[in-house]
Amino acid sequence: MTTAKDGDTVKIHYTGTLADGSTFDSSKGKDPLQFTLGSGQVIPGFEKAVIGMEIGATSTTTIVADEAYGQRREEYVQQVPKTQIPEGMDPQVGQMLQLEQPNGQNVIVTVTEVAEETITLDANHQLAGKDLTFEINLVEIV
Repeated sequence: MTTAKDGDTVKIHYTGTLADGSTFDSSKGKDPLQFTLGSGQVIPGFEKAVIGMEIGATSTTTIVADEAYGQRREEYVQQVPKTQIPEGMDPQVGQMLQLEQPNGQNVIVTVTEVAEETITLDANHQLAGKDLTFEINLVEIV
């Protein structure tokens, strides 16, 4: 049987769950996810889990935070004076915003607190610091 190897473009179905069993993402009911192994399109631990799989095989793997979205970093959390928020914007806890950094790159942040004078923004990925479990089914090697 043919197995997935570095450089192959693969199509997979997956379901991702957290330690408490809750699902955070799934391809069920959608087209399979397609990506090229070794290209950095998906988190490192996910690529490692697919390499060596045979077409039609299903496996379950737990990916530690360091092989997923990394550890949560407190320096990515900042309080910003409300005066720096565009006029007319009413930030709410849980809202995701896209900000442009001085170097021109965009970063997604989550509003985690709204106080009288400041808002707190968190640039950590929402899954940072969490171990992730994936059930993966290799559908096709393209």
